[in-house]
Amino acid sequence: MGVPTNKRSSMTFFSDGRSHYSHRVRIVLAEKGVSVDIIDVDPDDKPAELADLNPYNSLPTLVDRDLVLFETKVMMEYLDERFPHPPLLPVYPVARAQSRQIMHRIERDWCPLVDKILAGGKDVASARKELRDSFVGIAPMFTELPYFFNEEFSLVDCCMAPLLWRLEQFEVSLPKTKQVKPLLDYMDRLFAREAFQQSLTEYEREMR
Repeated sequence: MGVPTNKRSSMTFFSDGRSHYSHRVRIVLAEKGVSVDIIDVDPDDKPAELADLNPYNSLPTLVDRDLVLFETKVMMEYLDERFPHPPLLPVYPVARAQSRQIMHRIERDWCPLVDKILAGGKDVASARKELRDSFVGIAPMFTELPYFFNEEFSLVDCCMAPLLWRLEQFEVSLPKTKQVKPLLDYMDRLFAREAFQQSLTEYEREMR
């Protein structure tokens, strides 16, 4: 198991400025106002230090003194507990479990489609269609609540926002219909948040 070779005086986040996985953690950091040293790493030219810290030599990696985390959902929940204001998970156990389950479904259902699209190949068209149809299918649920199954912005939205921001990059176009309008309004709410704008890298800003 990797451990820091030198104790750091501040939190450090090794981030891939193009990856939606890194982006979701940067949103949490921005929402919490965490003082952090963000190191933008080229995934094809990683610093040697990263392999010493992380046994998988993967991005993103979060280092907080003696603690090294390399799974994004673990990072997000750690940051939410370490910096409790504003809270990004519901207080009550049932609602917290529901939020965790939704994040798991995002990982299982949508992230593999995104990975297929970014990888290219013969399955890209079907992955785009499946992703588009899935988003169209969930659009009406945003009629009742401003955020994903929640009155308040949460870690679920931190996972969703990077995917929705990248739809143009994925060449996935949502129809501007009455059915989809609640999702489009949700996207506008996400993207207008000050923390979301702060989380964007130069590459991500150029996507839109």
